[in-house]
Amino acid sequence: MSAATRTYTLVGADGRSYRSAVKGRWGGHRGSKIYGRLDCPSALRVIARGGYVKHRVFFADEATAVAAGFRPCGACCKDRYQDWKNARENS
Repeated sequence: MSAATRTYTLVGADGRSYRSAVKGRWGGHRGSKIYGRLDCPSALRVIARGGYVKHRVFFADEATAVAAGFRPCGACCKDRYQDWKNARENS
């Protein structure tokens, strides 16, 4: 008997979902287009209250989240968020 291989649903740079044998390293919210760490205190609070989960997405890496059009979380990625914000203000 072979053990079933677990797969995960991740979002690619094109914004489309795909199956992966490797768990995502970054999480995001599809509606707000924000990505952050899986241990983000802000996201975990919202999840604990019963929100966020049905719109949650996962990315293999940070570059993929950015390529898919997501911005950094202001709570868990403060430096990245500030850089993103400054770039928007200067464009």
